[in-house]
Amino acid sequence: MARLNILHYPDSRLRKPGLTVETVDDGVRAFIDDMLETMYAAPGIGLAATQVNVQKRIVVMDVSEEKNRPLVLVNPTLLEREGECESEEGCLSVPGYYETIQRAERIRVSALDRDGEPFELDACGLLAVCIQHEIDHLDGKLFVDYLSVLKRDRIRKKLEKQARCEARAS
Repeated sequence: MARLNILHYPDSRLRKPGLTVETVDDGVRAFIDDMLETMYAAPGIGLAATQVNVQKRIVVMDVSEEKNRPLVLVNPTLLEREGECESEEGCLSVPGYYETIQRAERIRVSALDRDGEPFELDACGLLAVCIQHEIDHLDGKLFVDYLSVLKRDRIRKKLEKQARCEARAS
């Protein structure tokens, strides 16, 4: 297994939508394992393939306290959305920033599992928020897109400045 490089906002590669995975084979499963290792090491609760510059519709997540219940969604599709909730979100691609975002409170999603078997899942609370957040990544959308232009620009400028400082230091 290998840790993958996570892209940071405003990297334009984060805006590329993920492509449908035609076959879940050993190569895809190895990539899923690398994604899980990367997510746990970050540490985070969710990671989309597009965040590691792989344009495939794959997300991994684990919202358990023990970090021992990974969930894999290949080619996820939101089937239903109900209610509204606000929650504070952060993102591995927007490190250090947390903002309150409005999402559906309950969802139903269909996907393939790590073995390519189709399934449907009803989710609410943190899991529902995480699934919606990660599917947004697969569509080239980031949580900062839900913010005002002013907030989004402020975050972008701070992260660009931080990247320049890190580049000079190395």
